[in-house]
Amino acid sequence: MLYAVKMDVAIPRDLDPEVRADIVAREKAYSHELQRAGEWVHIWRIAGQYSNLSIFDVADNERLHEVLWNLPLFPFMTMEVTPLAQHPSDVAAS
Repeated sequence: MLYAVKMDVAIPRDLDPEVRADIVAREKAYSHELQRAGEWVHIWRIAGQYSNLSIFDVADNERLHEVLWNLPLFPFMTMEVTPLAQHPSDVAAS
């Protein structure tokens, strides 16, 4: 199942810099693992914001929930999840 997920990150400014660096490094490693596995299909930065728009291709809602809740930055994120379906006018689908 495909999902578009908009992630807005708001790390507290007073968070210890070493803790912040560790969380960000773990987030990057985890996202790379999911990208290599084919579950995190695309990630785009939203210009001018600490946000991204990502496309996930996972088995079901439960798997997406698991993936998102395991993001090291999850406690500092607000997310908007949109399930996606093939559009009948998509020429790539023909």
